[in-house]
Amino acid sequence: MTDPLLWLDGDPTDGRRARPYEPEVPSAPPPPAAPPPAAPKRRGHFSAAVAGGLVSAVLVSGGAFAFGVVDTDGNPAAVNSGPALVGAKQTGDVAAIYAAARESVVSIQVRGGSGTGFVTGADGTIVTNAHVVGSSQTVQVQFADDETATGRVLGVDESSDLAVVKVDVGRPLKALSLADSDAVRTGQLAVAIGSPFGLSQTTTAGIVSGTGRHIQAPDGFQIDSVIQTDAPINPGNSGGPLLDAQGRVIGVNSQIASQSGGSVGIGFAVPSNTVRDVIPRLERGEDIKRAFLGVSTSGGTNGVTVASVNAGGPAQAAGLRVGDVIRSVGGERVADSDDVASAVQDRRPGERVAVEITRGGAQQTVQVELGTRP
Repeated sequence: MTDPLLWLDGDPTDGRRARPYEPEVPSAPPPPAAPPPAAPKRRGHFSAAVAGGLVSAVLVSGGAFAFGVVDTDGNPAAVNSGPALVGAKQTGDVAAIYAAARESVVSIQVRGGSGTGFVTGADGTIVTNAHVVGSSQTVQVQFADDETATGRVLGVDESSDLAVVKVDVGRPLKALSLADSDAVRTGQLAVAIGSPFGLSQTTTAGIVSGTGRHIQAPDGFQIDSVIQTDAPINPGNSGGPLLDAQGRVIGVNSQIASQSGGSVGIGFAVPSNTVRDVIPRLERGEDIKRAFLGVSTSGGTNGVTVASVNAGGPAQAAGLRVGDVIRSVGGERVADSDDVASAVQDRRPGERVAVEITRGGAQQTVQVELGTRP
């Protein structure tokens, strides 16, 4: 059975609920002479489950913290890749990574919930999850030294689950650098810093367990190129950084997977390259528009089958029908619903794309002018 995804923040009054998620914190490594056997990892195919609706996304909030019982909860230069943090150059030294990054990690409080954020600009630019800030226009930001400030929410993009907050504390802030998330490899060190269960400045460590995953955004669409980690993250970690061995941000912690709410050690982070693309646009006040094909699909043979076509959408206007088997989109072969979403993800509304289909045993190509994602 596939584990449900739990978002790591939210509002316990909004009608959604989540089971508590309490991964065990790994103990310090024993002497080399007698290492303990590694515990077996659970495996699962999350992308297909998301597409088919078997994986439920639930906000996991830091509202009223009770251990074991938890309700659901930049400027352009600032988000360029930068050098490793001073003090974090000792690869694999978690203590050094934490010490170098802690001043840049903040706790974020909103009405009914809480989360985490991190500084990406000395001018007070802070990145967090869209589902952390919700519809709030302002949030309360607490720094590592317990200084607090009111932050203005400059922009929210639910499709990437990212938001940008600006604070003014009368001094330059220490910004974290963004790594190239396309270069992240399975097995490398991953360090999370955040405020799980309201415990600010908590750090946990593990590895990158997988790359190229897909999770569901707050608006129901797909987030691609997601990083999977076994670094323990819990309610309240949402919006916090996932760091590499050089103290650079490789992702923004967003969701966990758990069938029962117990520890399974599977977390997901929105990749840093998505942050690099989205945050400057939100700072400029841009309303981010994404391309939309307008079909729902299911598994098929030599492609994916069109299960439904959005009325008045681009696919319907181009003549796509229920029962058509999509073989490729824009020249990219598709084998499942995730492939269709990925083929459209980086395109722009108004762009024309060739959709190769099989209908009644005959192959044909349909030109679709992509619309704007609702």
